[in-house]
Amino acid sequence: MKCSDIISKIEEMSPPVYALDWDNIGLQVGRREKEVGTVYIALDATDDVIQKAIECEADMLITHHPMIFSPLKKVVADDFIGRRVLRLAKHDISYYAMHTNFDVMGMADAAADMIDLNKRDVLDVTFEDEIGEEGIGRVGRLPEIMTLLELCDFVKKSFEIDNVKVFGELDSTCEFAAISPGSGKSMIKKAIRAGADVLITGDIDHHDGIDAVAQGLSIIDAGHFGIEKIFVPYMEEFIRREMPGIKVYTSDLIAPFKVV
Repeated sequence: MKCSDIISKIEEMSPPVYALDWDNIGLQVGRREKEVGTVYIALDATDDVIQKAIECEADMLITHHPMIFSPLKKVVADDFIGRRVLRLAKHDISYYAMHTNFDVMGMADAAADMIDLNKRDVLDVTFEDEIGEEGIGRVGRLPEIMTLLELCDFVKKSFEIDNVKVFGELDSTCEFAAISPGSGKSMIKKAIRAGADVLITGDIDHHDGIDAVAQGLSIIDAGHFGIEKIFVPYMEEFIRREMPGIKVYTSDLIAPFKVV
């Protein structure tokens, strides 16, 4: 199967038109005509991930976060991004990133499914047409009313993470929740406008957290990696289902930091 055929399948699921203007998605390194028999899936194209892809003799690497965001004026081994590009090219590995297009068409509902969010709406509308609205995050009703502490435990269990950071009174009641995978401080005002009791997201700092609580919104920070790691099993299942002839390897789901 050619790389271009795999890209077509992926883009049927998460069309590029849904990507935000600032993003850099799509094929970043390699050949569209490359014959692909083995795919490696990861959240980020780190040095370790690229090495694992090489060891697996992968023909294609697919990640959520783009390796190349800013334009490269040169591709040299002196620069860590340049080194990664050169390694991928040397081993003829085509590299594809699907970021905010997947956030809109994939990640948002997948994350909401993980916490059984029902009667849901789009949290941040980023795309509209005659059919309807799409966008980042979801807001809806939790499967049952629970305290903030109970919801923290539910989130940890649902996303298989060891801990969360929480802003708010642990005995407060949560019924209406917003979830926005990744870095979600820009979603605080949207969650408040939507009437959410709590926002589940990542990368919330001190001031944004306490300011949210002052406006009646609790925050559960499950981490950028903690929620978005669902990209890996999601894409593994998609490729195995839609392209059964492709061999699939995935990166280990290990947080990129340690709490000590």
